[in-house]
Amino acid sequence: MARATARLLALARTSLSGHHDPALGSSLWSSSSRHSIRPCFDFTPAGLLRRHLAGVANPVETREQLWRENMEKIRNIGISAHIDSGKTTLTERVLFYTGKIHEIHEVRGKDGVGAKMDSMDLEREKGITIQSAATYCTWGENQINIIDTPGHVDFTIEVERALRVLDGAVLVLCSVGGVQSQSITVDRQMRRYSVPRVAFINKLDRSGADPWKVIDQVRKKLKHNCSAVQFPIGLEDQIKGLVDLVHNQAYYFQGVHGEKVLKGDIPSDIAAEVAEKRRELIESVSEVDDELADLFLNDQPITPDVLSSAVRRATLNLQFIPVFMGSAFKNKGVQLLLDGVVEYLPNPLEVNNHALDQNNKEEKVELTGSPDGKLVALAFKLEEGRFGQLTYLRIYEGTIRKGDFIINSTTGRKVKVPRLVRMHSDDMEDIQEAHAGEIVAVFGVECSSGDTFTDGTIKYTMTSMNVPEPVMSLAIAPASKDVGPQFSKALNRFQKEDPTFRVSLDPDSGQTIISGMGELHLDIYVERIRREYKVDAVVGKPQVNFRETITQRAEFDYLHRKQSGGQGQYGRVVGYIEPLPEGSEKKFEFENMMVGQAIPSQFIAAIEKGFTEAANSGALIGHPVENLRVVLTDGASHAVDSSELAFKLAALYAFRQCYAGARPVILEPVMLVELRAPVEFQGGIIGDINRRKGIIVGSDQEGDDAVVLAHVPLNNMFGYSTGLRSMTQGKGEFTMEYHQHAPVPQEAQAVLVKEYTNKRVVL
Repeated sequence: MARATARLLALARTSLSGHHDPALGSSLWSSSSRHSIRPCFDFTPAGLLRRHLAGVANPVETREQLWRENMEKIRNIGISAHIDSGKTTLTERVLFYTGKIHEIHEVRGKDGVGAKMDSMDLEREKGITIQSAATYCTWGENQINIIDTPGHVDFTIEVERALRVLDGAVLVLCSVGGVQSQSITVDRQMRRYSVPRVAFINKLDRSGADPWKVIDQVRKKLKHNCSAVQFPIGLEDQIKGLVDLVHNQAYYFQGVHGEKVLKGDIPSDIAAEVAEKRRELIESVSEVDDELADLFLNDQPITPDVLSSAVRRATLNLQFIPVFMGSAFKNKGVQLLLDGVVEYLPNPLEVNNHALDQNNKEEKVELTGSPDGKLVALAFKLEEGRFGQLTYLRIYEGTIRKGDFIINSTTGRKVKVPRLVRMHSDDMEDIQEAHAGEIVAVFGVECSSGDTFTDGTIKYTMTSMNVPEPVMSLAIAPASKDVGPQFSKALNRFQKEDPTFRVSLDPDSGQTIISGMGELHLDIYVERIRREYKVDAVVGKPQVNFRETITQRAEFDYLHRKQSGGQGQYGRVVGYIEPLPEGSEKKFEFENMMVGQAIPSQFIAAIEKGFTEAANSGALIGHPVENLRVVLTDGASHAVDSSELAFKLAALYAFRQCYAGARPVILEPVMLVELRAPVEFQGGIIGDINRRKGIIVGSDQEGDDAVVLAHVPLNNMFGYSTGLRSMTQGKGEFTMEYHQHAPVPQEAQAVLVKEYTNKRVVL
């Protein structure tokens, strides 16, 4: 015992003098970051000594306890919402109250500085978030890693990849607008990745604010079990503070920026309503938590600690959403939301993360989250930084250090980590190492979004994120030929950064085609090419991404035979094509139902490849064919002349032969459009939607505004923002997101086919 104590004393002196003893192993926290070492989880030898003298005898147990203590104090959260709900303003206040920034700047502030998290010039000019931005801050003893995401549907991939790597989320809702179209999309993404969340009803200071209406919409539109954990003391311009329903305590916000939070008594005029809402909260949680239900049904007293624990359990089990409220712009309620994030959202150890073992038939492996484990990290976002490619990593297990060699499991390449940083929007803080549960970035590591990195002793990959298909395209070319290399460099970089941004070459015209999620998405990239690469681009008229499909079964029986001296080509394929069942996840399916060996098995892959290539370009307008099933039932081969090329060509021509008999149709992208305008303009808006061949699917009134939901073909929505402004005297607004591909009317199909035919004749 004495020897062990002496050893720890020596280590403590070494630690306090600033030197590191390799005999102890690496310290758990990097000394280069002022935020990395905190007294509450001190793993320095001095910290070990204090614990040892306090009676903790086993250093291994101490290390285990320490990293668990640390992980319990980490929160990885995203802030997501419909556009203009106040996400970035909320994040700005969070950074101010946690001491990360020392002055507040507004999204569209008069000082021209702009919010910290909107670091791009374009973001500050347009007042919208284009790229998700990462930062970190400390709240009490807790470290909170935050990703602020865009609200516009065109940048939905930013939300998708943020939610893929986060443990919890804050769903921000406007107290006037309530649950809007992008709120539904964001909630769907959170469900996809099983992300526990709290809701924050923002803008209680706005005229017409009604948090109870919003909570009702969350229950009805999003189908969530939710309840308020706070009650507002006043609304609109009379908002003074909030009552915490869990702890039965009133809070008031004073100071220039609301930085002073004062406890007070619950005003007597709202005491009855507060008691009723607290009872409603207990009832909602009791429905999904047995422990609380027993107390509630037996009329036992429910203490704040008991209720808080029940809310946390229900939230982590994805059975309940606690609803906070406030006004970020008026500096009210943000500190209580931070308390709620720590109190109700999970730490990294409370989330089950799995990897796929590539050496064992992709068997699921649960990751422990230990910093002593084997490194597993996911690259979820790429950026072109000032010093090369910046790769954002979420570390799920193990430790990554500057100078380490890591292995890309996807490509097998071994790369060195030359620089490791922690991000604060566009600012960076160099660190020496990072551990499981953290979100960091590395420079100089070439990879693609979605790649998994390990230490090389294992070959694990993380499951990839969902990437939506582009819905719009336009032709683009540099204004002069001498900037061609810069133009190509820009397109390659943006493709790598954004999986929803695609670049292709039109085989007929030779034009470069860029595809994306909407007009704004493509406009932003054209503008970035001009600003960041000094390349002026000429763009064509936007075109929607049509698809083709078949509506009935058609047989094929094609013999490909070619003899030109020497070995010839011979291949016969027999079968049929048919549409896939509605709702099928796959867009193309090939099935070999041959009995016997009419075609040798080594040629089956070539036949499938031939049909796949044929389906890339339909005969109607040259767009990809979807929802297609190809079944091979028979065929014939030649002992000498059959080859992979012969069967691939046979499949290609067989598809073209039977395609017309399957009654093909053209599919166009249909958008879900949400319009909001004063009631007096409702008739004109609905008439205009009908003229654009839209279908009204919902109409509601919220205050003085009419809210109209419609399905409208994207091809008919170009320039709609200008038309809506003129119809509503500038008072109308709309958002749209992709809904589905649907068949175009027969007359529209005839026009599209004719245009395509004429274009091919000219070329």
